[in-house]
Amino acid sequence: MPQTPAASVVFTTYNQPDWLEKVLVGFGAQDRTDFEVLVADDGSRAETRERIEAVAATLPVTVRHLWQPDDGFRKCEAMNMAIGQAASDYLIFTDGDCIPRADFVSTHLALREPGRFLSGGYHKLPMETSLAIGNDDIRSQRCFDAAWLAERGMPSSYRNIKLTAGPALRRALDVLSPARASWNGHNASGWKADMLAINGFDERMRYGGQDREFGERLENAGIRGKRIRYRAIVVHLDHKRGYATQESIEFNRKLRAETRSSRRSWTEHGIVKGPRPGSA
Repeated sequence: MPQTPAASVVFTTYNQPDWLEKVLVGFGAQDRTDFEVLVADDGSRAETRERIEAVAATLPVTVRHLWQPDDGFRKCEAMNMAIGQAASDYLIFTDGDCIPRADFVSTHLALREPGRFLSGGYHKLPMETSLAIGNDDIRSQRCFDAAWLAERGMPSSYRNIKLTAGPALRRALDVLSPARASWNGHNASGWKADMLAINGFDERMRYGGQDREFGERLENAGIRGKRIRYRAIVVHLDHKRGYATQESIEFNRKLRAETRSSRRSWTEHGIVKGPRPGSA
């Protein structure tokens, strides 16, 4: 009988096979292999499926490709599909343009707690540096070395401390950081049962803030965030954001305000359509 994975890693993709390959190689280079990867595909062309199949065959972890038809930006639907199909009781979310450091999954699993979700961040790279990273650089972890990245166009910044800090400093920075422990979809994790209890992501939302609204409903349900920005590391590959519109951002902002003012935890537009089962 197959063993239940310790975690289900979830991320979405849409017609970015080159960046997707780098991310998959990153999950193949983790310091543990007892997890599954769910690629929630928002309608990519056949090239993405072919790339996933080719790369997955070389990795020591299970990769599952969950595809839905292309009908505009439907990231929330794709993530809900993955939540429903995840085999583990603990889900780690990232993005299809974020390469995880080798200790990414083990860090999330080591720091998980009942009644909490984990809130990480990313280290953003310019396009020149993003293009310079090859699969061997990911397997060797050179792509997390600040000096190596600087030689390939990464600017000098205080933010580079995410890559250079040792374990004790990372812990201290997470305690001292003023950043709010919000649900950041590029680097966050939580219990599947908590996600089902709030009915997943609100499928009315398009680009801009859908992750934060999800986290706000978790908080309304009593699930508090915990900062791991300096301990769970991903490097973010540069890309264009052609799907962002002012209309979608304004709509999402209004919906988030409604979530905060009503203190609701359940959405009627999530995995289950309609009111919470058993509610009056």
